[in-house]
Amino acid sequence: MIRHATIVDASRIAEILIFTKRMNYRKIFQNDKVSFGEMQVYPLAKNYIDNPDELDGIWVYDDEFVKGVIHHDGKQIVELYVDSFFENQGIGSKLIKYAIEQLDCDFLWVLEKNIKAIRFYQRHGFVITEVKQYEEGTTEYIVKMQR
Repeated sequence: MIRHATIVDASRIAEILIFTKRMNYRKIFQNDKVSFGEMQVYPLAKNYIDNPDELDGIWVYDDEFVKGVIHHDGKQIVELYVDSFFENQGIGSKLIKYAIEQLDCDFLWVLEKNIKAIRFYQRHGFVITEVKQYEEGTTEYIVKMQR
């Protein structure tokens, strides 16, 4: 079931975001100081608990417990992550379909080197546009994908 995130989900959301980002981005950015120093589960979870309004655009896939997260801001998909233990079970597809059909999302930004994510989004009707820019604070490009 996909539902709006609540404070009760804060630690699970933080866990999914931090660990999945480490798994997917460490090989691209090669920055252990960020991956293991700056990115920590507790501060992110505490931020959600202390600032529950930050959960406004976050939806979770809850199948007994939270297995995936999608964050949107208006028509933009800001983040979509599935716990690596539950990848390839259709959870990401259900989340993106929900974002497209229920939240009216039609664009997102993705790291140019994140080929796995680009292919996933292409399977769901997104195409790479000509628009790209540097990911803030890095030398890596992000590209805009649109439906």
